[in-house]
Amino acid sequence: MTNAIFSTIPTTIFEEMSGLARTLGAVNLGQGFPDAPGPEAIRAKAAEAVLTGYNQYPPMAGIPELRRAVAGHYRRHQGLDLDWQAEVTVTSGATEALAAAFFGLVEPGDEVVVFQPFYDAYLPLIRRAGGVPRLVSLQPPSWRFDRAMLEEAFSGGAKFVVLNNPINPAGVVLPDQDLALLAEFCVAHDAVAICDEVWEQVVFGNAVHRPLIAFPGMRERTVKIGSAGKMFGLTGWKVGFLCAAPQLTHTLARAHQFLTFTTPPNLQAAVAWGLENSEAWFRDMPRDLERSRDRLVDGLSREGFAVLPCQGTYFVNVDLPASGVTEADRDFALRAVKHAGVAAIPVSAFYEEQPVTTILRLCFPKHDATLDAGVERLAKARDLSRAR
Repeated sequence: MTNAIFSTIPTTIFEEMSGLARTLGAVNLGQGFPDAPGPEAIRAKAAEAVLTGYNQYPPMAGIPELRRAVAGHYRRHQGLDLDWQAEVTVTSGATEALAAAFFGLVEPGDEVVVFQPFYDAYLPLIRRAGGVPRLVSLQPPSWRFDRAMLEEAFSGGAKFVVLNNPINPAGVVLPDQDLALLAEFCVAHDAVAICDEVWEQVVFGNAVHRPLIAFPGMRERTVKIGSAGKMFGLTGWKVGFLCAAPQLTHTLARAHQFLTFTTPPNLQAAVAWGLENSEAWFRDMPRDLERSRDRLVDGLSREGFAVLPCQGTYFVNVDLPASGVTEADRDFALRAVKHAGVAAIPVSAFYEEQPVTTILRLCFPKHDATLDAGVERLAKARDLSRAR
């Protein structure tokens, strides 16, 4: 006997494309990880903590140093006043934080508003918790929602909404008016917002990330989720943060204790040090990523690809029809990796209903040579598609 929710899930598109890239020796612009190793000083702190620090079970909610550092970071960068003892829980990555939020808060039959495109872990976890997703489809190029869309989504009495901001894969940082509108609906419907804000430090140009928890009426009804892996480009570390009012945190922490219980203490210590000592990193990292974004966008544009605007995250999106590609995104992505040697992600994989099949996502925190080769091979894939 198997669980119907998980036994029917196919291999994720990320593993599929990365597996093909490894097998075929393709340039991998698919899965979202940087080529750079992350800040050396933070990695050195983790190594030092393994050799000279505590390596037994740390406190379930996270070591005090890290919880204090998380609260301090959000106070400095987002103006939030969090009680580190009552409102911050350390998790083994943001995905575990999401699982704790869904399993800890969602009751069987609860409706949960989810915006498409979405991170692929949302729906299986919501359904395993007994929740019923209410899908709202965002469309390119703006990827924004409006009042009519929210009225329809909340019409069945939704008790939760999941918000990813900045949005992966769209690369959009939601403006204040959109966030204020969503906050209005959460307050009016007494709904809790579960906010996946892992890209909050990866924002470019004049765009500004505003956490939903800071909007009127949202302080007591928001679960804010962050990720040290995304903040520091250390995606394999899997150190996440759950931030919420005490009554929510009480339940979230108890769900967390039966998922992973805790997170490696050396990584917690290193992240705590990093949050307190990396203001130059938080200033310079987005600029460095912006240069990589611009290099990829400029190369694609020279080859005649139409690229959608990108305000944040690791990703840019190509409009395939506007770029002269008539194939659906998944078909083109498979052609690109198998016959042109470049892996990308079809955005249709981020939808469950009525998918957008015209957008291809590319990851840009890569070495210049990798980006240049990716552009060249993507142009080859387009030529092959036209000649089919």
